Amino acid sequence: MEIQTGYTCIYTYLMASGSREKRSNGATGIVRLPCACANLRRAARLVTQLYEDALRPAGITAQQFTLLQTLKVAPAISQKRVAELLGTDSTTLTRTLALLKKRGWLSAEAAKDGRRLRLALTRAGEREYERVLPCWQSAQRRLKHALGDRNWNNLIDAAMYTAEAIQ
Repeated sequence: MEIQTGYTCIYTYLMASGSREKRSNGATGIVRLPCACANLRRAARLVTQLYEDALRPAGITAQQFTLLQTLKVAPAISQKRVAELLGTDSTTLTRTLALLKKRGWLSAEAAKDGRRLRLALTRAGEREYERVLPCWQSAQRRLKHALGDRNWNNLIDAAMYTAEAIQ
C-alpha cells in the first residue's frame, strides 16, 4: 500500500497493517507518529489503562483516585484551582466531584468570602484514599520499573514542562 503525504493516511496505514518499528535491541515498539498530540494521547491512554487495571479491584477509577490524591495534598482548595491543577474542564470535574461527595468522601464548604467552595476530604475520604493507595503505588512501581529511573524522571519532567509551556 502506498503511503500518501497526509499524516492521517500514514497513521491509518500503520494501524491497519500492524506495522511496528524495530528498536536497536531487537524488540518491537510502537510507531513514532509525527504528531506530538497523537503520541501524548496514545501514551496517556496506555498509562491510564495501567492505573485503571491496578485500581479496578479496589472499585475506584484513576480519575476518582486523582481527585482524592489532589484533595489529600491540597486540602481546602477551590474547584477552580483543582481544575487548573489537573488541566481539566469544569463539567468533567463537577461530575466526578459529585460522585465523590455522594460517596461521602468529599466536603464542600463556603470560603470566608462566601463566593467560593472549599473542597476537602472527609474522614471517609481519607480512609478511602489510604485503602486504595497500595493499588496506585503498585501501578506507579510497574510504570517506573518499565521505564527505568532515568526515563521515569525524564517523563515526569517532560510532562511538567509541557503543561507549563502551553498553560
